[in-house]
Amino acid sequence: MKLMLMVPSFAALSFFAAAIHAGELTVTITDIREAQGSLMVAVVNSDAGWNNQEKPVASRKIAAAKGEMTFKFADLPAGQYAVQVMHDENDNGQPYTNFLGIPSEGYGFSNNPNVMRRAHFDEARFEVGSDDKTITIRLR
Repeated sequence: MKLMLMVPSFAALSFFAAAIHAGELTVTITDIREAQGSLMVAVVNSDAGWNNQEKPVASRKIAAAKGEMTFKFADLPAGQYAVQVMHDENDNGQPYTNFLGIPSEGYGFSNNPNVMRRAHFDEARFEVGSDDKTITIRLR
């Protein structure tokens, strides 16, 4: 009798384990102009995170290499995410802009939206499920 009660419990646990399985996100960044400064990559899961009102769910800062770099973010629960990248060429922690306010250091967003402004979360978001996800971000 006890065995029969345990079988449904194991089935329920298996269902929930599959539902919360985390995926790995691979982000390839292309068109890196210079091998100087740092690349800063932020993975967010909400509009508030996108607008710096919450901390990113994952982030990296690493010395830039010219051309292309790849980052992996493991154990992301299934959900919606967006990625923003800044190439801080002079390592001052701030985006450098010209007199019109246009960034002169490399930047990019997931989905590579073709906009003449900072992308919105909805334009950059994508889905991560239990399978691994790979995206490419082209720096401007």
